Amino acid sequence: MTAPPRLLMILVAGPYRSGTGDDPGKLEANVRAMNETALVLFRAGHLPVTGEALALPLLQTAGSTLPGGRLFREIFHPIAERLLTRCDAVLRIGGASEGADRMVAQARALGKEVYTSLADIPAAR
Repeated sequence: MTAPPRLLMILVAGPYRSGTGDDPGKLEANVRAMNETALVLFRAGHLPVTGEALALPLLQTAGSTLPGGRLFREIFHPIAERLLTRCDAVLRIGGASEGADRMVAQARALGKEVYTSLADIPAAR
């Protein structure tokens, strides 16, 4: 007997700065890709989250003006790492990204599910 689908809290991990040269339009495109994926997960009945959704407003509040700067290093990846400890799974999207790959490695170390395709995630409804 198969267990019924359940709501999962899923961290969407993809490139943010990788390959952008810190171009604001390219950074925004990467955030948009993660948010579009998160919307699909939400509509499937899950609770999607991104580190960017939490980190970017904190960075702005802290006065960060440049990706990769001191405040960025203090907040950006650490908040995603803390968030992951509360998630059930990670969905890795997009291209090359050291940070997203770190989230996948951390998820595996914590015994969490790692998905690489939306098609592999069961609907919660």
